[in-house]
Amino acid sequence: MPENYPRVAAITGATSGIGEATARKFLGTGYAVVGNGRNGQKLETMEAQLGAAFCGVAGDAADEAVLERLFSAASERFGAAPDIVVVNAGRGLGGSVKDADLNEFQSLLRVNLSGALALLQKAARQMVERQRDGFPGRAADIVIIGSVVGRHVSPFSAVYGASKFAVHSLAEGLRREIGPLGVRVSLVEPAVVLSGFQAVAGYDHAMLQHFEEKFGPLLIGEDIANAIGYIVDQPPHVHISDIVVRPTRQDYP
Repeated sequence: MPENYPRVAAITGATSGIGEATARKFLGTGYAVVGNGRNGQKLETMEAQLGAAFCGVAGDAADEAVLERLFSAASERFGAAPDIVVVNAGRGLGGSVKDADLNEFQSLLRVNLSGALALLQKAARQMVERQRDGFPGRAADIVIIGSVVGRHVSPFSAVYGASKFAVHSLAEGLRREIGPLGVRVSLVEPAVVLSGFQAVAGYDHAMLQHFEEKFGPLLIGEDIANAIGYIVDQPPHVHISDIVVRPTRQDYP
């Protein structure tokens, strides 16, 4: 028989940065977590470290079959579908609109936008049905990781920011659609967070050093995980729909 956990979370991009920190935060709260990432070896290591409450699902978060496994693994391992879904997987792309690599942009859109929408749809359909008889006795949360550059046009990542403007639109559209049905949809907009994200996005060491000098101390994954933990810990009738988290010294974006 599966062990009884108060909540079951599914997190994409769980092998590093915000995703990994959020997985660890939830596990510390007593929740069960199904974590997705492309690094299967890291997921195996996390399973060994974190114990029976963590289950890894390796693969690309933009792949429909991987998303299916994310939900089926929760039911098989923990006896319940996720009642928290964190849409976190994504990639960056540095550079201007004029000079952006279009091939890289297509790859970015597949993960940041198409993959996010597929996960939002799957989570929303299951949670709406779950909350039909569950609200307000229990909570259901979809948490979407956006960015401050989805709120303000950034001089150093305008093309990446365009994907986050779109994700923000999806988040607000979904909130209006399923919030009245008892499902909370929350957008978290981090500013500069130190993680492996910058290297993948093509930000060089000099740019990171500039960020640290201008805005530091910079945020780390645990800072965003704390904000996510606050969101999902509210009573079911309380909805934190949008939260921006910046380093204290970061004025813009």
